[in-house]
Amino acid sequence: MKPDMSASVSFFLLELLIVIVTINISFCNGSSYVGCIESDRQALLTFKHDLTDRSNRLASWLGDGDCCEWNGVVCNNHTGHVIKLNLQSRWESDADYEAYERSLLVGKINPSLFNLKNLIHLDLNSNKFEGMISPQLGNLTNLQYLDLSNNPELHVENLVWMYGASLLKHLDLSGVDLSRASEWLLNINSLSSLVYLRLSNCQLPPFSRIQIANFSSLTTLDLSDNPFYNSFIPSWVFGLNHLGSLDLSFDYFQGPIPNGLGNLTSLKHLDLSFNFFNSSIPTWLSRFSSLEYLFLGFNNLQGRIPRSFRKLCNLRSICISYVNLSQNMSEILEIFSECVADRLEYLDLSHNHFFGPLTDQLGQFKNLETLDLHENSIIGPIPTSLGKLSSIKDLVFSFNKLNGTLSQNHFANLTRLTSFDVSENLLTLKVNHDWVPPFQLSSLILRSCHVGPHFPAWLRSQKSLSNLDMSNAKISDVIPNWLWKSLSQFTSLNLSHNQIHGEIPHLADQRDIDLLDLSSNKLSGLLPPISFDVNALYLSNNALSGSISQFLCFGMNNSKTTEILNLENNFFSGELPNCWMNWQYLHVLNLMNNEFVGSLPTSIGILSSLQLLILRKNSLSGVIPFVSLENCTNLETLDAAENHFVGYVPTWIGERFSSMKILNLRSNKFHGHLPVELCRLASLQILDLAYNNLSGSIPRCISNFNAMVTVDHSESNGLNYFGNKTGIQFLLHELLVRKGIEYEYSTILNLVRIIDLSKNNFSGEIPREVTSFTALQSLNLSHNSLTGRIPENIGAMGEIESIDFSSNQLSGEIPQSITSLAYLSYLNLSNNNLIGKIPSGTQIQTFDATNFVGNDLCGSPLTKNCTVTIETPEDENGGGKDGNEHEVDWFFVSMAFGFVVGFWGLIGPLIINERW
Repeated sequence: MKPDMSASVSFFLLELLIVIVTINISFCNGSSYVGCIESDRQALLTFKHDLTDRSNRLASWLGDGDCCEWNGVVCNNHTGHVIKLNLQSRWESDADYEAYERSLLVGKINPSLFNLKNLIHLDLNSNKFEGMISPQLGNLTNLQYLDLSNNPELHVENLVWMYGASLLKHLDLSGVDLSRASEWLLNINSLSSLVYLRLSNCQLPPFSRIQIANFSSLTTLDLSDNPFYNSFIPSWVFGLNHLGSLDLSFDYFQGPIPNGLGNLTSLKHLDLSFNFFNSSIPTWLSRFSSLEYLFLGFNNLQGRIPRSFRKLCNLRSICISYVNLSQNMSEILEIFSECVADRLEYLDLSHNHFFGPLTDQLGQFKNLETLDLHENSIIGPIPTSLGKLSSIKDLVFSFNKLNGTLSQNHFANLTRLTSFDVSENLLTLKVNHDWVPPFQLSSLILRSCHVGPHFPAWLRSQKSLSNLDMSNAKISDVIPNWLWKSLSQFTSLNLSHNQIHGEIPHLADQRDIDLLDLSSNKLSGLLPPISFDVNALYLSNNALSGSISQFLCFGMNNSKTTEILNLENNFFSGELPNCWMNWQYLHVLNLMNNEFVGSLPTSIGILSSLQLLILRKNSLSGVIPFVSLENCTNLETLDAAENHFVGYVPTWIGERFSSMKILNLRSNKFHGHLPVELCRLASLQILDLAYNNLSGSIPRCISNFNAMVTVDHSESNGLNYFGNKTGIQFLLHELLVRKGIEYEYSTILNLVRIIDLSKNNFSGEIPREVTSFTALQSLNLSHNSLTGRIPENIGAMGEIESIDFSSNQLSGEIPQSITSLAYLSYLNLSNNNLIGKIPSGTQIQTFDATNFVGNDLCGSPLTKNCTVTIETPEDENGGGKDGNEHEVDWFFVSMAFGFVVGFWGLIGPLIINERW
């Protein structure tokens, strides 16, 4: 090559290199950056226009700005098109919840958003979007990631638009209402690229029939919290061989756990909890060598944990709670003690029938953070190897049959322990007086364990303790000053059912507390003012005395947040102060069995949230004025029994308290007629007006008491009242008279149906409408002036157990239908004007004869025999003065018959024989 030619080529290559370097530098410096596309900017601004943005998250979204720089927006650097929109809202802890609430975007999803044709990623989860999701979403043909979850006000008419978004790989619509999308499965089956599918809590309709799922590459499937009643797991699930996570919890599937799930050997996460599976735990689960999380709780499983589970060496979390397994704990610990023990972090076997003692193998779980064995039948002492669980944070052994002593050796290496619950066992806590624990607890529950007689000194070292329950712990001590001063660290403190004595000091400068329960002790003295808020305050069953004015009226300018106030069974006295205007959040007020006098203060009428008012067993007097309770429209229980209230039963009780379930005005001095307005109380379950001076007839409109007709036996948890803020429970107990005996009801109170109008002056007939009360269990109308007959259809009261009509003026016969009352165990009809034979059948003949005396009755159980009944033609035709049958003694009947036969036997032949 010639020299000049070579120089030209070299120069050309040098220029080319300079150009390339220049281009690269320009790219690196961003000089080729293309700004936001105008059409995309307008689409986003239109979308923003329909939203409420309380935290100004979208403050950067301005009309003339570069939308690629806006918060939550990502653009393609080369084209300027918007490709990602991330506007999700999340919170990490309860402390962040208020900030999360403010950050929510509220409003409709404007369809302009679906003009972003190049959008690949759209995440709007955990906001407050509302309305229908537009089918135009299918216009986003490049979309691969879609998350609209946790927007419960969103809904769809159908999912046909998914055919347009065929490139979707990640789809999360959890919490969106899909109840109208009847073909949801067919529509989703068109998404052949789908890898992640989450449709939790979507109110999904039943499954469409498909043979094979086209989304065979799926690695995550979550259909939880969709009640597919009376359904089985569909077979197409068994073909998803790439699944790593499967969540079918809260779906109410039935039958055995299907063997087809055994095909999914790649699973790492399997949740089948909260269903109706009724088989044993399948052994094929041991083939899931990658399994890390297994949740089978809340099913109807039987049998045992398979021994083959020892092969599941990657298990981190196991929950098999609230099923019906039965197995020795030593065998279970052996199964999990091999390679499983090396990685296991969470083990919940609560609420089963596991039995036997805990063995030293308990100490092998070096990485275990949570161990929950509550509500089983585990016996014996807790082994000291417990102290080897160096990673443990939460320990729950409550409601077993454990015994023995817990010493400081049990806690030797538990430096990470934060929650400890051994309640309802026979354990004794015994440590050195100067022991300093290696842990800092947040929750300690020692209910019904032996802790006393003194308060444990080591509690002083627990600076993070917020939940302490040492109720029924055999403590007979004064509450130490250091504990009173530490109240500010607690959210819940329960020291009830001990022998704690002394006085409650003035408590100032403390943080608000959710629960303070000092009930059932021996506390005495005055109730001092409390300058901080207690959402639930239990001081019942003590010896506190004096006026409550100082406590109630302290800080009149500050509203109290207290929702439950229980001062029952003390010696409080004086008038009720008129200071209730600052207690407007009260749901439960229990002042039963004290020595209060005077009238009901008018300020109680301000308590619009009040559901339960118990004034029983005091010396309150006067009328119950309308102004005292006028705004308590949520009242469900009013118990003012055993006081000295006078006047008429207020008509406004029926007009204002539509939710009333219990009305107890027993043993007062009310007079006058029973107001027909009470018939509006359709939810009334218990009506007790006994021992007053009420008169007139019993209104026939009582048939409107609908709750006396039906009862839901599945809800047998008593009448519970819960605070809105804390969810703390108050379980109502009522003293009720049945079968002539006073009983206390609590846990089954919601199942009780009683009417007691005894010891009044009611007159007229028993209304026949009472026989429609097929759920009524006790009816007491005794000691009145009722007349007429016992209702003929009384046998229709199928649930009745006790009937007392004694000491009235009832007449006629006892209806034969009464023999069909299978549950009747008490019947008192004494001292009336009843006649005839006591009906035979069921258990009536086993009742005491005294329950029938004072009538003209005969037959068992009375010793008086009955005469025979003969019907005359007049009887058959309904004739006679009173329609009663004529009774004739058989002796006289046979004598008359013999006389007639003898007479005609002698005289007849003489008449026929003419020769005579």
